[in-house]
Amino acid sequence: VQLQAYGGGLAQPGGFLRLSCAASERISDTYAMAWFRQSPGTEREFVAGISRSGRNIPYAHSVKGRFTISRDGAENTVHLQMTSLKPDDTAVYYCAADWARYEAAPRTQTEYKYWGQGTQVTVSS
Repeated sequence: VQLQAYGGGLAQPGGFLRLSCAASERISDTYAMAWFRQSPGTEREFVAGISRSGRNIPYAHSVKGRFTISRDGAENTVHLQMTSLKPDDTAVYYCAADWARYEAAPRTQTEYKYWGQGTQVTVSS
């Protein structure tokens, strides 16, 4: 599967952005999907995931309550709605996919085989 991430940009603290990840084939029931992010000098970190079933939806503690991951089966797209943005959210955001177990939503990047190219999110006043 090929993944194309888009929707990044510049937002003010407290603002919002919506990221999208378009897949080249069906993702519902097929792939576990996730968003990771990486800022300069840091390791890539898990942000949010959604299992093949759609029932297991974990979030990183730092974004829980502010970010929402969702899946649009008809358009083979995964979204990340980001609200109450903070400067610490500044990073390159990547979407990822893999054939995990049906209810699994892995949090480690090594468990994902397919990656999008990344989209920059900058939160600054």
